[in-house]
Amino acid sequence: MSETLLSGGYTIRRAVPDDVDTLIAFTLQEAQEAEGIELDVAAVRHGVRGAFDNPARATCWIAEGPEGRVVASTSVVTEWSNFHGGEYWWVQSLYIVPEHRGRGLVDRLLDHLWSAARAAGALDLRLYAHRSNEKALRVYKRCGFTASPYLILTRATRKGQEP
Repeated sequence: MSETLLSGGYTIRRAVPDDVDTLIAFTLQEAQEAEGIELDVAAVRHGVRGAFDNPARATCWIAEGPEGRVVASTSVVTEWSNFHGGEYWWVQSLYIVPEHRGRGLVDRLLDHLWSAARAAGALDLRLYAHRSNEKALRVYKRCGFTASPYLILTRATRKGQEP
């Protein structure tokens, strides 16, 4: 398993199936903190497992602290561009346990993803954030992200999601 040692004694590595329970817990906490919503645990479990059942769906990474405990996770999905003949990498999730925040870990994780995207020949590293999550928006801008000229629109396809 390939690992990258980051400053501060953190290590980042690709997530493995043994990390699924941690990824589920982090995803549930991320949704609660970022948007104030409670996700369906079964749906999250299905979503996280889907990245391992079909690796083309998503790639997940884990950051371990100096003591070896998992303290952060992130994941990326890709989108093919017919216009530009390449892939956009989308940061789908990013979570850091509270006691490891404010130590520059988010910068290190996003730099790691940017380097991996660049090495893979990706067109861009992109992300979306909830408009009300001002703290996250400030962090992302500090890390070099800029507002896109595109507006994301959605149309619900499942019952219970309609406006």
